[in-house]
Amino acid sequence: MKICSVELRSNEAIICLLTLEGGMIGIPECRTQKFIMDNSLDNQKMRDFQFAFKKLLDDYKIEKVVIRTRETRGKFAGSSVGFKLESAIQLIDGLDVNFMSNADIKEKLKRNPMAIDFRATGLRQFQEAAFTTGYAFLGR
Repeated sequence: MKICSVELRSNEAIICLLTLEGGMIGIPECRTQKFIMDNSLDNQKMRDFQFAFKKLLDDYKIEKVVIRTRETRGKFAGSSVGFKLESAIQLIDGLDVNFMSNADIKEKLKRNPMAIDFRATGLRQFQEAAFTTGYAFLGR
């Protein structure tokens, strides 16, 4: 199974691709680590974001997308642009989108702790939340 885990932060969609084959989790190479939305009020830019995201999923034959949920209110609430990006991803035709809350992720990692230190993965530091989301999802 190939998944794309996503963390939405402000105006960025930070991604990490993961595979699960024979009980082993792999991290395939990817041409990009994040998508940046510089103007969410521009319809064409939103369509371009959706097209670029779908193209990446098609090129790497991704089967599922897992999005780390954010709070809707309070100190740690997600931004309005982040929720627009989430909607654009959800509305990609034929895409299987799943969500994981921080509580779900912590519970999964408690039962199935990471066997490797994040720094040894070769991913960038800003991808850590996306990686742990995908790892927790695959560790079901």
